[in-house]
Amino acid sequence: MKAMIFAAGRGERMRPLTDATPKPLLKVRGRPLIVWHILNLVKAGITEIVINHAHLGDQIEETLGDGSQFGARLLYSREEKALETAGGIANARALLGEEPFVAVSGDIYTPYFNFEQVKDVLHDKDMWGNPYPADKRDMCWLYMVPNPDWHPDGDFGMTMYTLTNDGAPKWTFGNIGVYRMEMFDRIAAGEYAKLGPLLREYADKKQVGGEVYEGEWHNVGTVQQLDLLNAPLAALAPAAKGVQ
Repeated sequence: MKAMIFAAGRGERMRPLTDATPKPLLKVRGRPLIVWHILNLVKAGITEIVINHAHLGDQIEETLGDGSQFGARLLYSREEKALETAGGIANARALLGEEPFVAVSGDIYTPYFNFEQVKDVLHDKDMWGNPYPADKRDMCWLYMVPNPDWHPDGDFGMTMYTLTNDGAPKWTFGNIGVYRMEMFDRIAAGEYAKLGPLLREYADKKQVGGEVYEGEWHNVGTVQQLDLLNAPLAALAPAAKGVQ
C-alpha cells in the first residue's frame, strides 16, 4: 500500500509562521508535523509516500529529501496552485497507482495512530468469499474522531461501520482515510476539486465505511494551538483534544 500526505495548503490562520515555513514543517515536540506521519507510516511498513505541495514546496523537498533518512521513498506531486484534497489526489494519480491508498493531512498531530490498521479495511469480498458488486462495496474508509470544541456538530453519522450524512450522534472526520482511486475518475489532473462533495455522494450510496479513533488527535489550526502542543506537558493536561 502507498500513502499520500497532503502538504499543499497555505495555512492562512497560522500566519506569520507560514509566511516563511510550510505548515507541515512546523514543529511539535521538536519534530515537523509531517515527519510524525512519515515515521508512523514507515513503522507500519508503508514506505512509498507521495507528498503534494504548492506553497513553499521547495522547502518541503529540501527538508525531507528522497525519504531515505526515514527509511521511506518519498515522491512529490507539485502543484502550481493548491488543488484542494480531491484535486491533489487526482493530480498525483500517476504516482499513487490504481490500488487503494491511505491519505492523511500534513497538518494534524496524531503521534500514536497505528497505520497498520489501514491495510485491510476496504474489502472486495464478503465473509463467505463472494465478490461484492461494484455498487455495494465501500469506496473509502474514514477515521472519525470525537467532535472537538470548534466542530461540535460533527460531519457524519454512523450505522455499524457505515457512515451516513444524517443521523445522530455525528463524528468529525479526522483527515485520515483509505480510498479507492476510482473515486476520482471524474477529476482530471490539474483540476481543482474538494473531497467533501465526493464523500457526501458516496455516503448517500452507503459506500463509505469508517470507525472512530479515540487516541490523541489535534488539528493544528492556529499559532495558539501550536504553542499549546509545545508547552510543558503539565500545561497541556487536560489536553484540548482536537482543539483548533
